[in-house]
Amino acid sequence: METNSSPGRWGSTLLLTAVAPIAWGSGYYVTETYLPPDRPLFGAMVRALPFGLLLLAFRPQLPQGRWWWRALLLGTLNVGAFFALIFVAAYRLPGGLAATLTATAPVMMMLLAWGLIRERPTVLSLAGAAIGFGGVALLVLRGGATPDPVGVAASFAAVAMSSLGYILVKRWTPPVDLITFTGWQLVAGGLVLLPVALVVEGAPPPLDLPAVGGFLYLGGVATVLANVLWFRGLRRLPAAAVSLVGLLNPVAGTLVGVALAGEAFGATQALGMLLVLVGVVAGQPALTARLRPQVPPRQPAYGMKAPSL
Repeated sequence: METNSSPGRWGSTLLLTAVAPIAWGSGYYVTETYLPPDRPLFGAMVRALPFGLLLLAFRPQLPQGRWWWRALLLGTLNVGAFFALIFVAAYRLPGGLAATLTATAPVMMMLLAWGLIRERPTVLSLAGAAIGFGGVALLVLRGGATPDPVGVAASFAAVAMSSLGYILVKRWTPPVDLITFTGWQLVAGGLVLLPVALVVEGAPPPLDLPAVGGFLYLGGVATVLANVLWFRGLRRLPAAAVSLVGLLNPVAGTLVGVALAGEAFGATQALGMLLVLVGVVAGQPALTARLRPQVPPRQPAYGMKAPSL
């Protein structure tokens, strides 16, 4: 795994990684406003498969050896199965409850990173995840939300699968650049989604010009660019740092909804947004390391010579 030791490089990498959840959050408004209604699986497939093929057209390199099954597994976990499960959760749960449940992802990623790649989470990172979870709940959860067992199970399964996929991205070093690596996953995930979308939703719907523009934004910015930057962050930063940045997703979605759709925003939402930002910043491992007191090296006792090397 690549690392960024200097604070400046760590900060710039973190900011670039934050583009991913911000782009994903902006995608909610684009989806609801411009895309065909009630076709989430078709929309997810179009975001993945054509753009993955386009990446491979510019970087014509196919997987070799074990990377065939690894690319298929990662594409299924990070794209195909994730989108399908989120689709089930979205239809069975109120939006605020679904978003709140998926905000458990930082803790899931930290635990998987601890078990699979020996990245032990700090107390501050876990506390930041808890604060961020509370902030997301205040930001998007509304009263009267009724938990559906199937929807809840789908939300947690989506979190578990994507978290596992992200940690495997950290564990396995691909033999290609991140653009090609992202293309492999998008093609694999899109191929997994294609038959499911045809069976569940039927033939593709007609697309008008706004829908085409919406898909170009979602595929180019909220999928290709976002995933490349997200995987780059996973390669260079601890899992705890990246997972907490993911909590910016509902923050971005809320801000875009307020600015462009006139959605309500009051003191409760403001407090929730503040808590999310506090959790993201306070839980960063680099901040924890800087706050940890530095223990000076032990000096030899008076009258004793330090051993020569």
